[in-house]
Amino acid sequence: MAATLVEKIFSRKCGRPVRAGEVIMAPVDAAMIHDITGPLAVQKFREMNGRKVFDPKKIVLLFDHQIPADSLPAAENHVFLRKFAIEQKIENLDIKEGICHQVVMEKGRASPGEIIVGADSHTCMYGAAGAFSTGIGSTDMGFVLKFGALYFRVPETIRLDIHGDFPRRVGAKDLILALAGKIGADGATYQALEFAGETMHRMGMPGRMTCCNMAVEMGAKVGIVPPDNETWEYLKTRRKGTTPFALESDHDAAFSSRHRFDVSTLSPKVATPHNVDQVVDVGKVAGTHIDQVFIGSCTNGRFEDLAEAAEVLGNRSFHDDIRVLIIPASRAEYLKAIRKGIVEQFVAAGALVEAPCCGPCMGGAFGLLAPGEVSLSTSNRNFKGRQGSAESFVYLCSPATAAASAIRGEITDPREV
Repeated sequence: MAATLVEKIFSRKCGRPVRAGEVIMAPVDAAMIHDITGPLAVQKFREMNGRKVFDPKKIVLLFDHQIPADSLPAAENHVFLRKFAIEQKIENLDIKEGICHQVVMEKGRASPGEIIVGADSHTCMYGAAGAFSTGIGSTDMGFVLKFGALYFRVPETIRLDIHGDFPRRVGAKDLILALAGKIGADGATYQALEFAGETMHRMGMPGRMTCCNMAVEMGAKVGIVPPDNETWEYLKTRRKGTTPFALESDHDAAFSSRHRFDVSTLSPKVATPHNVDQVVDVGKVAGTHIDQVFIGSCTNGRFEDLAEAAEVLGNRSFHDDIRVLIIPASRAEYLKAIRKGIVEQFVAAGALVEAPCCGPCMGGAFGLLAPGEVSLSTSNRNFKGRQGSAESFVYLCSPATAAASAIRGEITDPREV
């Protein structure tokens, strides 16, 4: 019987044919907790009389939202989780590696056909590796820590067939913003977004991560890309011993809907305050005053994103009236940028380049906006109060648009720079 990619993953794990809509208990291959949601997950684990986690080797802990600790409660949370990691013999990557989602991918902890959960909504990013990965609440994570399994309602799949070649200075972030604008903030609620088509097949892992990362902004349970040569090459040195295998939706599988998108005529996109699906062509908001530009996050903090911004920047400087914050997604991505001279280029241009972390994305450690201030950000959410004051404004865009705007001091079409 024909099946979608997601149905095949759950069928493999359950040992029987599983169809969308079924509620099943499935084992998880990996679980991720971080410094914000981790303490509550551990608390729930204890309340369930948890003494030993189901498998220490399948759990990873790291700190990325409030690092270095920016308050006494944050520092206390870090100490609490460090003690738990030692007690349970869990791998603790602490503050040294970077943003959880980027690091999970880099460390090869997500692989095709696996079921992975994380106590963070953007865990759906690991779908770029062909895994069913999804964010869960701290109570559910407490259950997972004890039992190594979780109840799931197998989601229906929206198939997105992406075709065409991207125009100059248009890429994956513009694509996913355009899709969010078309599908809507709740248009894919509890469904899987399957990214397929020739454009996705040619797209590198960084772009796939960007697309899958923002699947949740349309309400999706997961964003996923069928594994191909690009996937297996990425995992070759990260997941030794992994043998490639075929995993894709059958051509006659039952999709909840199917859409075809041609990127060849796509223009740079911007999501306007205060919702991710309020997406317009950059020309509609060009000239808008901005106070801060943030290039980074788990959505667009990879070396390729930084290189894209650096190419737009060239030998120019950023506008004197703009605060420019640049935060690589991980230590590995940071080192790549350093070795290529990109960090020096940014600093010379007037930017503040910070150590890998979430930074302003969740209004946490630093880079907060005052009332009335405007930020242009490569992150994934622009909700009211997301990056500081509830009276501030956040626009979302690609690294190219962010860099062009930081040069001009106002929202700018990157093709004009």
